[in-house]
Amino acid sequence: MKSPQTILIRPLQTEKTSAQQAASGIICFEVARDANKIEVRRAVEQLFSIKVREVRIVTMKRKPKNLGRYRGFRPGWRKAYVRLAADQKAPEFFQGV
Repeated sequence: MKSPQTILIRPLQTEKTSAQQAASGIICFEVARDANKIEVRRAVEQLFSIKVREVRIVTMKRKPKNLGRYRGFRPGWRKAYVRLAADQKAPEFFQGV
C-alpha cells in the first residue's frame, strides 16, 4: 500500500482553483500517475483530517517542446479535484489565496 505522501505530490493553487474553492469547496492536487480515486480520497482524509465528498481525476497530456534543433516532450501528469463535505473547511494553506 502506498503512503499518502507519495500519492499527493503537491497542492495546485491557481486563479481557477481559488475560485472553485470559494464557490463550491473544491481543492486541487497534483497526484501520482498511478493513483486512483479511492487512494486520493484516503490520502486527503488521512493527511488533513477532513471528509471528502467526491474526487475527480484529470490526466494532463504530455506536450511537445523544442530547444533549438532538439525536440522532446514535457512529461504528462495527473491532477485531482477534491470536493469536501459540506461541513468541512479546506486546510489553512489553501485559505486566503
